Amino acid sequence: MAKPVILSVDDEPAVAAAIARDLKARYQETYRVVSATSGADALETLGELKRRDTPVALFLVDQRMPGTTGTEFLEAAIPLYPDAKKVLLTAYADTAAAIESINTIGLDHYLMKPWEPPEEQLYPLVDDLLDDWQAEAPPPYDGIRVAGTLWSARSHDVKDFLSRNRIPFRWIDIERDAEGAALVKSLGEDGPQLPVVLFPDGEWLASPDDPTLAERVGLHIRASEPFYDLVIIGAGPAGLAAAVYGASEGLRTLLVERSATGGQAGTSSRIENYLGFPKGVSGAELARRATDQAARLGAEILTAIDVSEIRVDDSYKVVVLSNGTEVTCRAIILAMGVATRELAVRGVDRVSGAGLYYGAALTEAPNYRDRPMLVVGGANSAGQGAMLFSRYASHVTILVRGPGLEEGMSQYLIDQIAATPNITVRTQVEVIEVHGDPGLEAVTVRDLDTGDSERVHASAMFVFIGQVPHTDLVADLVARDPSGTILTGPDLLVEGRPRGWHLSREPLYLETSAPGIFAAGDCRFGSVRRVATAVGQGAMAVTLVHRYLETV
Repeated sequence: MAKPVILSVDDEPAVAAAIARDLKARYQETYRVVSATSGADALETLGELKRRDTPVALFLVDQRMPGTTGTEFLEAAIPLYPDAKKVLLTAYADTAAAIESINTIGLDHYLMKPWEPPEEQLYPLVDDLLDDWQAEAPPPYDGIRVAGTLWSARSHDVKDFLSRNRIPFRWIDIERDAEGAALVKSLGEDGPQLPVVLFPDGEWLASPDDPTLAERVGLHIRASEPFYDLVIIGAGPAGLAAAVYGASEGLRTLLVERSATGGQAGTSSRIENYLGFPKGVSGAELARRATDQAARLGAEILTAIDVSEIRVDDSYKVVVLSNGTEVTCRAIILAMGVATRELAVRGVDRVSGAGLYYGAALTEAPNYRDRPMLVVGGANSAGQGAMLFSRYASHVTILVRGPGLEEGMSQYLIDQIAATPNITVRTQVEVIEVHGDPGLEAVTVRDLDTGDSERVHASAMFVFIGQVPHTDLVADLVARDPSGTILTGPDLLVEGRPRGWHLSREPLYLETSAPGIFAAGDCRFGSVRRVATAVGQGAMAVTLVHRYLETV
């Protein structure tokens, strides 16, 4: 952690050197002493310190400087460091200005030149001010910060990306944090495009895309080899299980994930029915364990990189990545999973990512503390989300199209919801319009029995209304059913013959209509959407890959 800074400013080089000498003699063990010879240089230095999130404990500033007076400098510095102690160095003629500054800028003290001997004139005063600062100052945060607004969809995307990839960060809402707003303004006259991601070394990125951000935070985004035995596309439970078993069984394994490992399961606030976790486990924790396990066993994992094309070249497969690179492999497992279906009603575009979120959006729930929230959907993911949000919200209302929760939700969740006093379930209703700009304010719901409409006020709405398979990538490569899920093994049979199959042998159980390309998890036709099922299919797919490789 960086030492707190004492910043001295004086336009006379000899005086500036004397101040720095005396301050270092006393405080350099605990503080970093920084000296500037003009207000402009000092403000530039402050901007750099702020970008690095380095704390400033004390300003010791000459009042009578050309261009920028000490008082003017302090007025400009206070928004960046409101907690820093402020001392003016004055001549006798500046006393009135110093006294006035006590009222106008909260000056803590003024010190007459010269300050000799420092043991009597300087150190006792500075000691007291630094003791006060230490007692009052919040502990500095030595990590990544994201500065933006609650109503910025891209701010939400960046926070969600970092959170799901388990990268610690601190959120700064510049509409509520004046110091954060001043920091963003210091980066340019009009301020950069939000959100701004600030790093401990002082560098920053304005509204970065996922690959740029991933590379900057140290995630692996480039394949290290041109050839692999097995490429797995998608790092949900099925893909992670396939990576664990493929790597552990000696296959050179590459796992490619477009966003963050864990998939839809990784966003679950609590999974309570997964074997071996009697107290339940969060999706993020399960994803972390599986990712670490796959990496330890030798799987190479690429994050924030999509697959743009797959080509078949005789018995080899070529995977083209979104960064333009290509890798060749002997077999592929498709484990792209599904995405939450989007709400198609009026007003959605204005508040998407700004009060309206798809899935659990765990990073956003604390921002709506003590406010009403809505959950749309009646499956397990909706129930798990509602239980999490109830810890923050003044009230959570679950909106369900069906007659109850029993059809799509596990009984343990239904019981938990019934026992939670700040959760209400409304059945036989649908959302028909969303209101608010720039953030969500209310929704209009329609009673499916009576046809009556009602406006319901809420600060946030989390949507869980079904899922759409991520299979457009292979639409022209493998056979799919009308909903887009991938057909494999016996489901390829049409009148006793596999659809699109040209080999003498029959396709293996999880093999698609393209030999050597397998599917596992939620993107596969007929898959039971449970974490345990996806893990089992991922492991089984690796066994079938071995059987396939014996034939080529």
